[in-house]
Amino acid sequence: MKRGAMVPLVSYVDGEYVGDHLGGPGTHDRENPADVAEVVSTARWADPAIAEHAVASARAASSSWQATPAPVRGDVLRRCADLLEQRTAAIAQDMAREQGKTVPEAAGEVGRSVAILRYFAAQTLAPDGSSYPSHQAGTRLFSRRIPVGVVSAITPWNFPLAIPVWKIAPALAYGNTVVWKPSEVVPLTSTALLAAFIDAGLPGGVLHMLLGGGAGLGPALYDVDAVTFTGSTSVGREVVLPAAVASGAQVQLELGGKNVAVVLADADLDLAVAQVARGAFLSAGQKCTATSLVLAQESIRAELAARLSAWAAAAVVGDPRASATEIGPLATAAQLERYESFLDPAAHGGTVIAGGRGPAGGHFARPAVICDADPHSRASRDEIFAPIAVLEPVADLSDALRRANETHFGLTASIFTSELAAAYRFIDEIETGIVKVNQESAGLEFHVPFGGIKDSGYGPAEQGLAAQEFYTRSKTVYLTHAG
Repeated sequence: MKRGAMVPLVSYVDGEYVGDHLGGPGTHDRENPADVAEVVSTARWADPAIAEHAVASARAASSSWQATPAPVRGDVLRRCADLLEQRTAAIAQDMAREQGKTVPEAAGEVGRSVAILRYFAAQTLAPDGSSYPSHQAGTRLFSRRIPVGVVSAITPWNFPLAIPVWKIAPALAYGNTVVWKPSEVVPLTSTALLAAFIDAGLPGGVLHMLLGGGAGLGPALYDVDAVTFTGSTSVGREVVLPAAVASGAQVQLELGGKNVAVVLADADLDLAVAQVARGAFLSAGQKCTATSLVLAQESIRAELAARLSAWAAAAVVGDPRASATEIGPLATAAQLERYESFLDPAAHGGTVIAGGRGPAGGHFARPAVICDADPHSRASRDEIFAPIAVLEPVADLSDALRRANETHFGLTASIFTSELAAAYRFIDEIETGIVKVNQESAGLEFHVPFGGIKDSGYGPAEQGLAAQEFYTRSKTVYLTHAG
């Protein structure tokens, strides 16, 4: 018997919460991944009629929001940031129960979201174009950045606050209206973010939230001016056709990764172990930037494996709200099944030296280390999205670069070395959108471009000033005095 039945959470369209009066395919419970007998939230999922209403409302509100002075739009983002900051403790507790992050990780995500909102609030005071000299006498020649219009933002469950914020904040700052479909796994956290925007004074019609699965919303979500999506590569490919081809929308995809950490023989091994473990195991490995493949020079491979295994064995896995917990549960039963599938010998052909299920009652998985995996195996090639590090030996930096660049992903990569020449060569030759030296592959800053290449990304980068390229268009003006 599950505990915690409650009033359903509902979508938000055209300035009001919508429930039974607009239909919908029924209610869906979200269980606590640390205690599957507890229902954290119940949500009523939206249907195509609600999605169509949201897009129509966003179009109707587009001109008035675009006409709102940019600094006034920035004021709304600042107030939203202040409200999130004030509500950090409550949101972190709810996120821990709903998604499985530890409370410190969840509080850190709230803090990151606050910083992103304040950053884009500041951008509303920045120049929005350029002036150029003209070859024509009496002509002023300049360009301006204008909003794209209506943006669909489709966001995942692994960062239920930060990823929506780094899409919604720039979209609103630059004058767009937004239809947001958060993951169906995190309706409680999503509703808390929406409430902060509403309480900050965002006008009705500017931001809409559609709860539920994307497949049940019909084509309306793609009948917009721009679509920004973060999720798996396979689902991302399904977004491109209806959005870019059928609707002609701009499309931005942030997808999966098979992120490599290269550890050379001259590396500071204490640093490498600590950083690789953080990158691979924290947040239960549920990051697109998580370290998944570790390429260690042969002379240090055995010691690195032993020390990573010891780190994994000592890690405290349990209730994310307990102060001693370092790693919470995986977010869903499907994620736990996926984790276990990668530990099957058929998936790697090597030896599992650490790992396995964690405590009973939840979706708990211990950090795992796989040694001597077949380089052509599923574990060595596919994104894992769970706390598993696959170790492979390499002869030298050239061998490491060859192996790392074989993957069809290209999001992040890191190298651990004390040689500047090796670091520079790795920076130049690794085929990823992000490179880190003597740091974990995850743990990225919010004010710089974020994006991958190959199967890890499509379209413009996100975050920082790069966001302007996606959420605005350039308009060039020739102004000649008529008199």
